[in-house]
Amino acid sequence: MTSTQLNLISPLETPLPPAREGEVLTDSQWITLMAIADTIIPSIEVSSDLSLKSLSLSASEYTTAIEAVKGRLLPEASVDLSRQYFRESASSIPAFRALLQRTLADFLPEEARKGIRIILSALDTRAGCLLTTGYSASFHLQPINIRQQILQGWSQSYLRPLRTSAKALQNLMVSIWIKTSPTIGPILGFPRAPVHGKPGKGYDYKFIQFPPGGDPEVLETDVVIIGSGCGGGVCAKNLAEAGQRVIVCEKSYHWSPEHLPMTEQDSGIHLFAKGGIIQSDSANIACIAGQAFGGGGTINWSASLQTQAFVRREWADGGLPLFTSSEYQKSLDRVCSRMGVSTQHVEHNQNNQILAEGARKLGYSCKAVPQNTGGNQHHCGYCTLGCGSAEKQGPVVSFLPDAERAGAQFIEGFEAHKVLFSNIQGKKTATGIEGTWISRDSNGGVSGTDRITRRVVIKANRVIVSSGTLQSPLFLLRSGLTNPHIGRNLHLHPATVVCAVYPDQPRKNPWEGAILTQVVDEFQNLDGYGHGAKLECMTMLPSWILPFQVWRGGLEYKTLCTKMPWMSCHLALVRDRDTGRVYPDPFDGACRIDYTVSNFDKKHALEGLLAAAKIAYVEGAKEIFLGHGGMPAFIRSESANGEDTGEGINDPAFQAWLLKLRRRGLPPIE
Repeated sequence: MTSTQLNLISPLETPLPPAREGEVLTDSQWITLMAIADTIIPSIEVSSDLSLKSLSLSASEYTTAIEAVKGRLLPEASVDLSRQYFRESASSIPAFRALLQRTLADFLPEEARKGIRIILSALDTRAGCLLTTGYSASFHLQPINIRQQILQGWSQSYLRPLRTSAKALQNLMVSIWIKTSPTIGPILGFPRAPVHGKPGKGYDYKFIQFPPGGDPEVLETDVVIIGSGCGGGVCAKNLAEAGQRVIVCEKSYHWSPEHLPMTEQDSGIHLFAKGGIIQSDSANIACIAGQAFGGGGTINWSASLQTQAFVRREWADGGLPLFTSSEYQKSLDRVCSRMGVSTQHVEHNQNNQILAEGARKLGYSCKAVPQNTGGNQHHCGYCTLGCGSAEKQGPVVSFLPDAERAGAQFIEGFEAHKVLFSNIQGKKTATGIEGTWISRDSNGGVSGTDRITRRVVIKANRVIVSSGTLQSPLFLLRSGLTNPHIGRNLHLHPATVVCAVYPDQPRKNPWEGAILTQVVDEFQNLDGYGHGAKLECMTMLPSWILPFQVWRGGLEYKTLCTKMPWMSCHLALVRDRDTGRVYPDPFDGACRIDYTVSNFDKKHALEGLLAAAKIAYVEGAKEIFLGHGGMPAFIRSESANGEDTGEGINDPAFQAWLLKLRRRGLPPIE
């Protein structure tokens, strides 16, 4: 399919709501921050002189790099595309500054903003620069080549604040660049819409609307459900079909299939919490949480695995015998039947084929992952941006329409603030909720300034809190509940990433095809109590893959990005034994996460990483690298050239790399 054909079926635009008003940085701080951005994502030019505007290369260095990039372009690519890509800097993209401003204002904790302001101010003073850069001149007055050396030095500094600042700034800048760059899509040959499949027809929801007014709007119902995700959707269907009056409240807004998949930039704001990523306090865990109508079921990857026996036993032994009962299995089967869960129509893409075939060669247990695609073949790799075909049977396609057909009602744009309690027969009893509703604008979107805001009270006989792992505890705390366990015992299933490049093989276009259709479960029970690691594929969208690649310099990073069409990436997903907590930010009440991966769980993650690296090796990868900077990439020797010499993973060079990885382990908490 040509790019012209793809443009004909491109989804409708989804303009963003206005960002928070007010500048988060001073003018001088912005100058320094954009100088950092242009160092991480620089314009690259040929010059014998150092420049404030571009990374200077010799003619031979530039020619070598340009020719390497040209060799990876599609035949129909523009003749000047590789040079445009190299000329592009972060500050040359208007959308980059806008998204950076929104991220700083709307999504970062206040203490993180304060830390950034301190660093930026220090980099514009003589004393601060001498301490942090070794130079007396302000950071933004240094040539980009010198700035790059400074940031590279920070990454290896013995001073923890410099190391953590370098990592945070690099991750932030590359993530925003990937989402806003006009050249990265053409460079990769990454189309705006999926090549496979066609737009589908969604359900026509009727949302409750409120007129303008100053007094609270009051509704009454039997059951109010906060959250429209997988839990809330199933509850709404069952209760409505049982004859209960049900209202489902959702903070986000419904987007019909015509708007899906969204762009990588827009989806982070419309479909995910905090712009796409919530960092733990230690900054070593990035949590990705859906915040959409339909919850995580709107942005997940169709995988529908049932609960393992050792997990059911653990829950039953903890005082919940339901989970080893036949009734629980019947419930699982009913849910799976409604979503059409099966493996019968799965077509494995290149990424999943590599995982399965590598596992077979190594003797690892591997199986197909059932998909909730209604008995259809669903060959789409963009589902984490919303499913435009309406084939994925998440709550928006299945349980929520069933609920509305049975009489349930829905409110979108409703942020629940707290549970309302009454004293009934001497007991504190939940009798409703209170929150704020914000309408759509007059054009049916959320970007206009003519939206209505109303306080709403919903009186109910029953209140169901189904706002997800991160938000439900905060809602309960806002409601005045004081149980010390609220927000604790947080399990996150931490994941680490192994990526590999196969330059001697045909283009893989890894974003094409169903995302997660194979799982290696060889290592899922390493301690005998159900704790270990699974190996799975991950969504291969540029903004989900390229920020995981370690930044070691502007030229190296831009060059590495162009290898993505030949990449595979696999997750080592850990079932963690040890836990953390979620709590409200003291400044604005937003979600904060206190979670550190324990040494016990790190060992299991490491076993998963080693196994994923071995799979990449036996499948012929030329380069294998991890998503953190503490470990160099493994580069297969030119003499090996990806061919099977009979040694397999016993190759001495590869074994030496694995041993080095095992000895180093995962990076320490910073």
